[in-house]
Amino acid sequence: MRAISQDVLGGPEVLKEIELPRPEPGPTEVLVRVHAAGLNPTDWKHRAHGGLLGKPPFVLGWDVSGVVEEVGSGVSLYEPGDEVFGMLRYPFGHGAFAEYVTAPSRTFVPKPAGVDYIQAGALPLAALTAWQALVDTAGVRSGQRVLVHAAAGGVGHLAVQIAKARGAHVIGTASAAKHDFLRSLGADELIDYRTEDFAALKDVDVVLDTIGGDYGPRSLETLRPGGSLVSIVLSRVDEELAAKALGLRVRARSMLVEPDHAAMKAIAALVTAGRLRAEVAAVLPLEEAAKAHELGETNRTTGKIVLEVGPSTAK
Repeated sequence: MRAISQDVLGGPEVLKEIELPRPEPGPTEVLVRVHAAGLNPTDWKHRAHGGLLGKPPFVLGWDVSGVVEEVGSGVSLYEPGDEVFGMLRYPFGHGAFAEYVTAPSRTFVPKPAGVDYIQAGALPLAALTAWQALVDTAGVRSGQRVLVHAAAGGVGHLAVQIAKARGAHVIGTASAAKHDFLRSLGADELIDYRTEDFAALKDVDVVLDTIGGDYGPRSLETLRPGGSLVSIVLSRVDEELAAKALGLRVRARSMLVEPDHAAMKAIAALVTAGRLRAEVAAVLPLEEAAKAHELGETNRTTGKIVLEVGPSTAK
């Protein structure tokens, strides 16, 4: 099978197309023919620095949409020909930038009917991150005020929609040029981070920090007592941030995304209901993975970049 790999850490130019043996599914696993694979900032960070994966060689990518090609023993959920999407186990289940992947069957859920592989391939990691931050960690509920930083980004624009689906009042930070787009997703208030100070906000119930730096400490000031800051940037909350949160009688949490069959089913249900969609900034063929990384690293894209590995339309 074709795959995009690297032998050294570095810029996008280290990514090369290679041939690898097609994997075989083990017990409880499925072999999926990849049709589309979304990119996320973690891809170019691992490419450049190794991150949690250490030294290459490795094949990156965690977002998958495609068709079940073969099932291992003990698999009851799927049969060959089923259309599925899901996130490979983060971080060590990487390998989506290839024509085939194997993973435990419950990594995946059925792809919503009428949604093409590109749209489905853009969703899993970012949507799971937003869901696990807002729903599982912060417990967002109807009537709460939720502040989403970098609201037009890959995780941010999905978080806006998930928070709205939970009945929240959603405030987003983004450049003014992206405000109309975010209003179309349901954002109630928008702050141009270039000209306005979000820290002037008060009585926020939940903050999703997708940026890091001083955004965490400053965001604590916006929370009402009992409110929650959830960071997807920090591997763990540092002592200074934790102490400030304690003094303000709020919570500060950090998280890494995890595979979650139930959450993926909830995400698929929102997609089917028309309440969640990924904004796709660009679609490139697998062999142009380096170009996709270059585009992603500009930090100027709205939504997601997707690699097309096979046909993009559903059967």
